[in-house]
Amino acid sequence: MITLAHISDLHIDGGARARERVERVMAYIDAVADSLDALVVTGDLAEHGALGELEEARALLSGRLPAATCPGNHDVVEGRSAFRRVMLGEPGGEDPVNAVHRVDGGAVVMCDSTVPGEGGGLLSEETLEWLEDTLADLRTTPVVLGFHHQPARLHAPYVDALAMQGADRLAFLLERHPQVAGLLCGHAHTAAATAFAQRPLLVAPATAGVLPLPWEDAHRVTDAQPPALAFHILDDDGRMTTHFRTAPPQED
Repeated sequence: MITLAHISDLHIDGGARARERVERVMAYIDAVADSLDALVVTGDLAEHGALGELEEARALLSGRLPAATCPGNHDVVEGRSAFRRVMLGEPGGEDPVNAVHRVDGGAVVMCDSTVPGEGGGLLSEETLEWLEDTLADLRTTPVVLGFHHQPARLHAPYVDALAMQGADRLAFLLERHPQVAGLLCGHAHTAAATAFAQRPLLVAPATAGVLPLPWEDAHRVTDAQPPALAFHILDDDGRMTTHFRTAPPQED
């Protein structure tokens, strides 16, 4: 069994509001870390992709769990180099930021769905080839796949217009890899659960704020609701279960 905490869309900007919301979520996760295998962070760690913002995000995420991260569109406004250096500790470079994180009983595979300088997403040919080879090597290993942009419609018009393009290529690839039990993403600023390629697609709520749905408020991200997170359990039968939680205020 694999148990993951999942957060997304921190949007660290050097200000106190975003930092305090991430601190609340991380305190909640650290308190239960003994029962978890890893923390998954599906992008938009920074608001402008600035080096200082990413360094602050890395420090905030340095809790009791290993963190598996991927970039979001806000992280690569001026390219991928800063994210790669800060979050992966690798030399700078503009290749897609893809990585495998082994956990007891399986693996978390994080893919880069960003197009630097753009809001929408795409899995590049380079990333798709890397993913094909990676999953072939993990063919007997249960896998959870993560990226930033959602590959399916969420009925939230603003973010649906900035979804992953060419998602049919990912669906075709997944047909050959039944060991992928589920897909995790962020980007939408709303907790959601749907399906893609006959697998659960689980969208983490944003710690920075919530995007109201069309029948709620106007299309504005609001921090009126508390920061939230998801817990995902992949059991030994290959079934994924998700619980969403809000993080309580920190005690003084």
